[in-house]
Amino acid sequence: MERLRRHDETAVAELADVYGARIYQLAFRYVKNREDAEEVVQDVLMKVFRKIEHFRGDSALSSWIYRITFNTAMSRLRTNKATRAFEIDDAPSAADAASTPRIDPADWSNMADEQILRSEMRSRLAQAVVKLPAIYRAPVILRDFQGLSTEEASVALQVKDQTLKSRLHRGRSLLRRQLEDFATGLTMHRAALQNS
Repeated sequence: MERLRRHDETAVAELADVYGARIYQLAFRYVKNREDAEEVVQDVLMKVFRKIEHFRGDSALSSWIYRITFNTAMSRLRTNKATRAFEIDDAPSAADAASTPRIDPADWSNMADEQILRSEMRSRLAQAVVKLPAIYRAPVILRDFQGLSTEEASVALQVKDQTLKSRLHRGRSLLRRQLEDFATGLTMHRAALQNS
C-alpha cells in the first residue's frame, strides 16, 4: 500500500501478481470474452495505481478493487452494446448434442416460428433490462445473467445482502411487467399450436 501511495511503478507488477487472476475471473464473468477481460484487468490495475489515494480503508483493498472491476466491466459492456451481455447461444455443445434425445416429428418446439419467437424474446428481454433503472439493472445482470451468488453480487455492488435481494426482487418485477404482453402472446401461440 505504501509503495502504491508513493506511485512506485514496481508496486503495479506486485499488484498484478496478487490480484490479476482474480480481477480477470471477475471481469470475464461480465464481459464473456478473453480480450475484453484482459483489457479490463489492465484498466483496473491502472485505475488502482492512479486512484490509490481515494482508497479510504473502510473495507478490504480486495473489495475496493472488485468494485472498480465491476464498474470497469459494466462500462465496457455499455461501450460494446448493451445487448451483448444478454445473447444466448442456441447452438448446443457436442456434449449437449450427445445427451439430447432425438426430436419427435410431432414436437412443435423446434418449428421455425418458435425459433423466431425465442429470438424475439431475447431481444425484448435485452431491451427491457437496458430500460431498468441502474439500481435494479445491476443486481438482475449479476444474479440472473452472470450467475453470481448473492454474496458475490453484494460485494461487487457494495451493498448488504438484504439490500441486494430487495433490489433484485424489484428489478425482476419490473421486467415481468415490461414483458407481460409478450409472454401472454407466447402462451396464446403455444396453446394454438397444441390445439391444431
